[in-house]
Formats: sequence, structure tokens, C-alpha cells
Amino acid sequence: MAGTTVTTNDSGFSDLIGNDTPTLVDFWAEWCGPCKMMEGPLSELAGELADKLTVAKLNVDDNPGTAMTYEVMSIPTMILFKSGQEQKRFIGARSKGQLETELRNFID
Repeated sequence: MAGTTVTTNDSGFSDLIGNDTPTLVDFWAEWCGPCKMMEGPLSELAGELADKLTVAKLNVDDNPGTAMTYEVMSIPTMILFKSGQEQKRFIGARSKGQLETELRNFID
């Protein structure tokens, strides 16, 4: 079941990650092949875990400030936030199953 991911930017980023619901942010770019591979798995997780997890996307080309703040050096990078704090960082493409396994300890 595919779900809706949230698109965020530099100005709305702090509000997005500042709540108690875990938020997985995908730092990506249009030209990045592995980033495009993550669209399906992230969309599926957004649908399946909608009551437990927010899945957001931030284009690093359009929003370099946030990417620099969180020292995103390669993409795709996915960072899981809760209450504004980084909980876990994933670098590189993963399958949906791998992401689910790695997220299990962080979502209620």
C-alpha cells in the first residue's frame, strides 16, 4: 500500500522534525539514481506506517542549508528524527525490508 510522503524545505524543516512522531527524512536529488530507487520503498512505508511514522523528502539541491546543517555528504541519506533529535542515519539505498528492520526499534 503506497502512502503519501511529505515534501519539506529549509524553512519548514525544524517544525517537521520537532514533534513526538518519528520522522524519517530522505535527503535526495533529482539526478541521483539510487535516490529514485528509494521512492517505492519509502512510499510503501509511508502508507503502512502512517499512524507511527512520518516519511518526508528534502531535495538537497533546492535546500542546501539543511543538508549542510546535518552534514549530509552523500545521497540518498535518510535520517530518523524524534522530538527534533537525530535517532539513526542510513546512507545509501536499501530495500523496504531492510528499512523496516532498522526502524523497528524506533517506532512504537
